[in-house]
Parts: sequence; structure tokens; C-alpha cells
Amino acid sequence: MSEATATVGAVPTPVAYDEDIVKKLFIATVFWGVIGFVAGLYIALQLAFPVLNLGLEWTTFGRLRPVHTSGVVFAFGGNALIATSLYVVQRTCRATLFGGRALAGFVFWGYQAVIVLAALGYVLGITQGKEYAEPEWYVDILLTVVWVAYLVVFAGTLFKRKEPHIYVANWFFLAFILTVAMLHVVNALAVPVSLTGAKSYVVWAGVQDALTQWWYGHNAVGFFLTAGFLGIMYYFIPKQANRPIYSYRLSIVHFWSLIFLYIWAGPHHLHYTALPDWAQTLGMVFSVVLWMPSWGGMVNGIMTLSGAWDKLRTDPVLRFLITSMAFYGMSTFEGPAMSIKAVNSLSHYTDWTIGHVHSGALGWVAFVSFGALYNLAPKLWKRERLYSMRLVTYHFWTATIGIVLYITSMWISGIMQGLMWRAYDSLGFLQYSFIETVEAMHPYYVIRSLGGVLFVVGSLIMVYNLWKTARGEIRSEDVYEEAPGTAPAGAGS
Repeated sequence: MSEATATVGAVPTPVAYDEDIVKKLFIATVFWGVIGFVAGLYIALQLAFPVLNLGLEWTTFGRLRPVHTSGVVFAFGGNALIATSLYVVQRTCRATLFGGRALAGFVFWGYQAVIVLAALGYVLGITQGKEYAEPEWYVDILLTVVWVAYLVVFAGTLFKRKEPHIYVANWFFLAFILTVAMLHVVNALAVPVSLTGAKSYVVWAGVQDALTQWWYGHNAVGFFLTAGFLGIMYYFIPKQANRPIYSYRLSIVHFWSLIFLYIWAGPHHLHYTALPDWAQTLGMVFSVVLWMPSWGGMVNGIMTLSGAWDKLRTDPVLRFLITSMAFYGMSTFEGPAMSIKAVNSLSHYTDWTIGHVHSGALGWVAFVSFGALYNLAPKLWKRERLYSMRLVTYHFWTATIGIVLYITSMWISGIMQGLMWRAYDSLGFLQYSFIETVEAMHPYYVIRSLGGVLFVVGSLIMVYNLWKTARGEIRSEDVYEEAPGTAPAGAGS
């Protein structure tokens, strides 16, 4: 427990924040992050060197790919979001968690159980076989129960707050929790064959299933990977920079425009399919308009450093957070551009999409999470500062170079793919066979794998740094000069 002082009228009242559950979620975030990153590196190597599929059904790319995506998005990202949201909501509301340790503990252990059951299902082939390899019905039901409990903890803490104002980060967290619940329930609707078997039949079929899938898929990006992590941004950038958010008014405009527009953008994943053309166009229009509020959030985050840009030279944790906003801006410009039908006809089904996804997932989601983890570690374990700021710098540059290698190789590979697929000879026949396009991509897959190696190495540097921080050690030879008049990075509440 951590104590802070809240003032009710003129009487100071101590508030004992529950940090034990945040610590557990912090550790789970780091653990699943490394697992997810290593799984991603392995399947990237499988594409470059197919012999690594090992000839076993459980180790094929098709089985391990959803282990990687779910591991990074829902295990690493999900634990990061739950940890930071439960940390932030207590401090911005000056209230302890609703339901106490018992309900928060159920959310933690239930969520870890969902992650393990889903991963086992992916490896064993027990899924609904959808685009996102949806787990079977029993995992979906458990996740629904856990998620409702999470909503009760978060919303209940908001209701019992001692601070009359609801800080904007909590708006984003609440939107993420509510919308993901709706998305999950609708997309996962299925009828079990029996209560004792894993098999079920999905409710949606055909073009209705495709539209439901991408309503779910794109809004999982919009609310899980965007709104939730914007909640992290709106708290941890001002905290780490020790400055107020650039524009509170802009944050409100950003919030309402983002959540209204995002929910309509899913059909842009279904251009040139059986989906009615008007629905495709609607998705494209909303995607293009979505660029404006997205950049509003980017501007708000980066401009929080207005007048204090020198902090980027001395604080590598802040460098992670601000660089994440740059990647967020880049990804939210590239996404609307790729939703335009003329561009989509070239980019869709190619590695360009993979590069786009990872510029957002690694550069935005992972970097803002790394910044939050570095900020939280000294506070949760009551240390003066991180073990080594120099190691944070090493992590930053190693991971950044890895991301650049990854996304540039996939951009080049993807555009080349698209051009080769649409190339015709003088007689009107396809100029290249499919296997020729695969052969041409091989060197870029090797470069992508090298980028993955660097990103994994960076994450291991972070694990070592956080472990040493938790033990209370400070690297004696680590040279880190604080800006005049500021506290050490990571210190304070």
C-alpha cells in the first residue's frame, strides 16, 4: 500500500492506494511482453527460413502467429493497460480501488488464465478459425466475466472518487473498457455443440461475418491499441515531463471526435469484396476524416514539452514517450492513406500492411508502454530512481533501430509485392508467378528478422534494468545529469 493525503473539506484524510495488484500486473506485462516479442521473432524467422516450422503441426507459422499477435496485443498490451489504468484512476480520483484486493485479484488471475487458455488453444488448433483465431466459447465466456469485473473495479473507483473532476486519461480508459466489452461480445457470439466439448458454431457467416470481424478488428485497434494507450499518454507524458498537458480543451475534442469516428472505419479492410460498395466507401471516408483527431492527440502529447525540449537530451524515459507519439502520428497518417481505394488496391494483402501494423504496435504501443514501465518501476518499489538511465538509452536506440529495419523492409517488400502481382506482359498474362514474388521477398524477410532481434535485445535490456531497480540497486558508473531544479527521472508520485 502507498499512502497519499487527500483533503476533504479542511480535514486531511490519508488515502492508502492499492499498489500490490499494480505490481503484479507490471510483472505480467514485462513477462508476456518478452514472450510475445520472442514468438514474433521466431515466426519472422520461419518466413525467412521455412525449415524452422520443424514439420510439427504445433510449431507451424499458422499456429504460432496468433500466439504472437495475442501475446503482444492482449497479454503484453492488456496487462499494461490494466496496470496503468488501475494506477492512474486511484491517483487522479484520490480513492482506493472499488471492490478491494479480492475483486482486483480476480481480474488479475482471471486475465492470466484467459491468456494461457487462449495460447494453448492456438497451439493445439482449438479455435473458431476466424481472422483473429478467435478462442473457443469457454475462453470467451471467461474473458467476458473477467472484463466485466475489470469494468466494475474501474468505474466503481470513479464513482467513489474524492476528486470532483474526472481527468481526461480516465475518459480514454473508460471508453476502451466499455467498447472492447461490446466488441468482444458481438464478435464472439457462438453456439457450443455441447457443454462438455470445445467445439462451437459461430453465429455470423459470409459477408456478415466479414463485416463483423472487421468492425471488431479495426475497433480493437481503435479502442484497445489507441484509446487505451492514449490514456497512458495523457497521464505519463505530463508526469515524466513535470508539465501540464499542452491543451486540455484539445484533449476533450480529441476524445469525442476519436471515439465517434473510429467505430465506423472498419469496412475499409474489405475493399473490392462482396461487401456493398457504399459500406466500403463509408469506411474509407471515416478513415480519412479520422486522421484529424488522431493528429490532434499527437500534437497534444508532443507539445506538452513546449518550452522544455531540453528534457529530451537528459531524460531517455521521456524520449520513449515522445517518440511513441511520433510513431502514433506516422501510423495514423499512413492508415487513412491506405484506406483510400486506389492505394488499398496496391497495399492490401501485402507486407506493406504488416509494416504499417508494426510501426504502430512497436513504435506507438510498445514505446509508450516502455515509458510507463520505466516511470512506474521506482514508484512501485519505492526507489529513488531507475537502476541505470544509460541502459534506458541503450534500450531506446536498440529498439528504434530494430523498428526502422522492420518497417522499412516491409514497406519495400510490400510495395514490390503489389507491383509484381499486378504486372502483365504484352499478351495480357501475369508477368510473375506467385513463387517468384515469394523468392523476391526473401532478403527483406531476413532484414525484418534482424530488426526483430534488435527489438528483443532491447526488451531484455529493459528486463535487466527493471529487475535491478526492484532490488534497489543503482549503477555507480552510470552518469546521468539531471536538468537544474528537477527531480530524478522516475522519482516522486
